[in-house]
Amino acid sequence: MFEHLDAVVRQYEELQERLSQPEVYSDASAYARCQKELSGIAPVAGAYQEYLAAGKSMASALELMEDPELAQLAREEYDEAKTRREALEQRIRLLLLPKDPNDEKNVIFEIRGGVGGEEGALFASDLYRMYAMYAEARGWKTEISNISETELGGIKEIDFVIEGEGAYSRLKYEAGGHRVQRVPVTESGGRIHTSAATVAVLPEVDEVDFRLDLNDVRIDVFRSSGAGGQKVNKTSSAIRVTHLPTGIVVECQNERSQYQNKDKALQILRAKLYEMEQAKQDASVAAQRKSQVGSGDRSDRIRTYNFPQNRVTDHRLTGEVKNFNLQHVIDGNLDEIIDALIAQDQAEKLSRQGEE
Repeated sequence: MFEHLDAVVRQYEELQERLSQPEVYSDASAYARCQKELSGIAPVAGAYQEYLAAGKSMASALELMEDPELAQLAREEYDEAKTRREALEQRIRLLLLPKDPNDEKNVIFEIRGGVGGEEGALFASDLYRMYAMYAEARGWKTEISNISETELGGIKEIDFVIEGEGAYSRLKYEAGGHRVQRVPVTESGGRIHTSAATVAVLPEVDEVDFRLDLNDVRIDVFRSSGAGGQKVNKTSSAIRVTHLPTGIVVECQNERSQYQNKDKALQILRAKLYEMEQAKQDASVAAQRKSQVGSGDRSDRIRTYNFPQNRVTDHRLTGEVKNFNLQHVIDGNLDEIIDALIAQDQAEKLSRQGEE
């Protein structure tokens, strides 16, 4: 690891030197490429330089310990530098973990009401509200591309895009089956019911990432519709895109024109096909979307929202903290859960890295 880090620091210094050369800073394109490369390794190089400095502080403190008058002060300096170096080593190991190339991309969400009928649809609506509030709090943009509602305000299914820096890096942990336990509004006897909804999270894919052959696509136009005639445009501008080789169907009806709906539907289709292609190339993520959304059954879940106990439990967390305040979470305050999932994911990767 340390030989690699030495090479990173040398590369960092060479890039800094290159940026000061006239042929680079006078060429906007070359300067941008160099700056991008520099910014990519700066966190690792900076942390390693701090690590080396902490090591030198430890060595200096050891020498001072030989002086009886300075021994106590030197011991304190040594302990402080050692603690700092250990923390920096952990940080460096995290920085060296392989990055998910999709982390900085926007996110395409699919939420489907699972078992539970109307209650499952109402829960799907709650989940959409939760993600929309989370996105708003982080300054991200949410845009619905397709929605099918029930008469009571529930959501049978909804497709939407969340645009924002690093959106996929955090929201990818939301994929899976979500289960709710509460007394439904349709329940007159006050009995607690268990319902479910499924969530799929896909990174948005550009044409550069995946080229879609339009000869494999059938595009149909139909009239938009929705519960109560709300939230959708009632002209014949809705688009249904079918990918003939795979049978994947995407509908989009919330944009103002056929062109916009077509563009959005092709964008979602491209993301789904890209995911399928990635799954073929990497056996560890085979059938990724299927594993994300599961069957929609009550027992197939990553998280349970227990209203009577005002508690959200994330079943993937293995530490002591895996229960969270329900009202806090359902109002879009997801950072505590997501941070815990990221920390656990990083710890598992570090453990595997150590075994290798």
